[in-house]
Amino acid sequence: MGGVTATTPSVSYSITVRLELPAGGTAASQLTSAVEQAGGLVTALDVTASGHERIGIDVTCATRDTAHAGAIVEALEALPDVIVHKVSDRTFLMHLGGTIEMQSKHPIRNRDDLSMVYTPGVARVCRAIADNPDDARRLTVKRNSVAVITDGSAVLGLGNIGPSAALPVMEGKAALFKRFAGIDAWPICLDTQDVEEIVRTVQVIAPVFAGINLEDISAPRCFEVEARLREMLDIPVFHDDQHGTAIVVLAALTNALRAVSKQMSDVRVVIAGAGAAGTAILRLLLRAGVKDVIVVDINGVIHHSRTDLDDSLRWIAEHTNKADFTGDLAGALKDADVFIGVSAPNLFGAEEVATMADDAVVFALANPVPEVDPAVARQHAAVVATGRSDYPNQINNVLAFPGVFRGLLDAHSRTIDDDMLLAAAKAIASVVTEDELNPNYIIPSVFHADVHHAVATAVKDAASRKGATANPSGPLPAVDGAGTQTQHG
Repeated sequence: MGGVTATTPSVSYSITVRLELPAGGTAASQLTSAVEQAGGLVTALDVTASGHERIGIDVTCATRDTAHAGAIVEALEALPDVIVHKVSDRTFLMHLGGTIEMQSKHPIRNRDDLSMVYTPGVARVCRAIADNPDDARRLTVKRNSVAVITDGSAVLGLGNIGPSAALPVMEGKAALFKRFAGIDAWPICLDTQDVEEIVRTVQVIAPVFAGINLEDISAPRCFEVEARLREMLDIPVFHDDQHGTAIVVLAALTNALRAVSKQMSDVRVVIAGAGAAGTAILRLLLRAGVKDVIVVDINGVIHHSRTDLDDSLRWIAEHTNKADFTGDLAGALKDADVFIGVSAPNLFGAEEVATMADDAVVFALANPVPEVDPAVARQHAAVVATGRSDYPNQINNVLAFPGVFRGLLDAHSRTIDDDMLLAAAKAIASVVTEDELNPNYIIPSVFHADVHHAVATAVKDAASRKGATANPSGPLPAVDGAGTQTQHG
């Protein structure tokens, strides 16, 4: 195992310990006690072998991190007459050989099947596409394919770990595309962090795909990569770290403000973080009607007088902080209605939350350790959300990107714009009904039966209204009586 430390036992640090112990007495019950006394959580006990004298048992338990897992194993080894044979990390087992695979849609059982899937029959399909390139959207995997592109420079909370180490994350992303939207997504990890090479590589592989999902590319390079690809490609380009996050934050904020009876145009918002996510959140909130925003980055509040502003920060300074406040985060939070953090852990505590406006909303989204402890924030804020799965109101991009791309692909969209992002956010928010809405339920689960269909429908409708779709290329080619390829219209 590896990575960050969880504060409580987590399935992501789950282990299975295969051991042997005496068949009689209280030995089996001692296993559970030993794990719990060591701070773990037993999730399963499975008998693997049984005899008159000895019994084999697999103990599966959730732990906090690698060191904690080791301590639990030591506690089990210390039990009298218990022999530990093997320890398996369930997360690593799930990733053995990768988490995705390619499958044929049609069985190849005989020569007839082979001649249609491959040569000679496939040549007719190739000729049809050569005559009408738009047919590739109907006659190839392109119609339902998305490329998940990364350079490994900003992966989760792990930083710049490179393309090979990023691959498990991109595989997981592809698995989520398939699970929630039926989309075939392909992980592509590039061994370069040069903007020119990234843009050119994506450009030359684009004919295979109907959409590009940029993932875990560090700012500010990600802004240029996305902008240039959107300009040159005739398929939608979506940077999930930016726009997926922004969509879900706007959806959650819409419902949070419903819960506290405040209007988007009236609230004062403080955003901590001016990278890819923070900038995209800001842009979408401004489009949604928020008027009063202060943004804080690692060097403090962003204002016109700062001398370290690049183009992105300068844009932020021009569109926020109208009072030209030059204080710190604590000062910005005073009387603020909303805090949105996509930055760093433990930036402030209860004292600062207490200075916010009545019925304050706090979205502390740094993961795994938020900007403020959620339990502390709840002492003073009316609504609290995090990026974690072990607290209510999880802000999770999985709510957005599968449905967004499903809608784009169904519409044969050539682009994506803010109207489609706003439609997606509105669709997510609408899944939470008035009867369901409360401070601990402002955003639906990613497993909600309606959420991905609602997003897909909203995005497809928005794309159709914008006229951003590819021209339909007519029916499939047929063959006349003389064996000549024709088009029936």
